[in-house]
Amino acid sequence: MNDHDLSEEVEERFQVLENKVIHQEYTVDQLDSVVTQQHDQIDLLRSEVQRLRALIEEGPERTIEAREEPPPPHY
Repeated sequence: MNDHDLSEEVEERFQVLENKVIHQEYTVDQLDSVVTQQHDQIDLLRSEVQRLRALIEEGPERTIEAREEPPPPHY
């Protein structure tokens, strides 16, 4: 194997590694986007749970009022 062949082999291996790094960067960016979306959803769900807990802690008076509302027109 001469120096030229070795150089081509090293260049080819470098290209393979470079492509892997590019793919990994893309994957990390995609995962970051998913994690960000999930974080936003978790924040929304936490606030909804807090709102529901507050309604429950108000007691049965609040739930009775909700039951006295007329049914929607499709019933």
